[in-house]
Amino acid sequence: TLEIGDDLSTARAHGTVKAASVNTSEPQRDGHLTSADFFDAENYPELTFESTKIEVVDEDTFRIVGNLTLHGVTKELVLTAEVGGIDTDPYGNEKVGLEVTGQLSRGDYDMKFNQALGSGNMLVGDKVKLALDISAAKQA
Repeated sequence: TLEIGDDLSTARAHGTVKAASVNTSEPQRDGHLTSADFFDAENYPELTFESTKIEVVDEDTFRIVGNLTLHGVTKELVLTAEVGGIDTDPYGNEKVGLEVTGQLSRGDYDMKFNQALGSGNMLVGDKVKLALDISAAKQA
């Protein structure tokens, strides 16, 4: 949910994702991702984000600072939101397109599962890049 009034200082972004909803189109991998090795969906069924501050970077870019709770750990996360455009759809709804990006460390959220590969590399990287494409509709 994105709530923006007349003053950006009161704007907020928040959301919840069910950990068990992960879908990579590979059931065996999805099962592993929802297991205790990764999201541990049984003990931590939701991932939540709550903004604490939204700042203007330039005309089309915003910095969203907030708290991400993942795997039972809450840490500050900084996201960048770029406005792709504002228009009215065929049904008369005013919409804004946003591209939101960020990055986090799995280890910061106590997600440390890994395996060494024969090459000496690790199976899973610690860095996770976030990319969200959002279409938000203005509410009356």
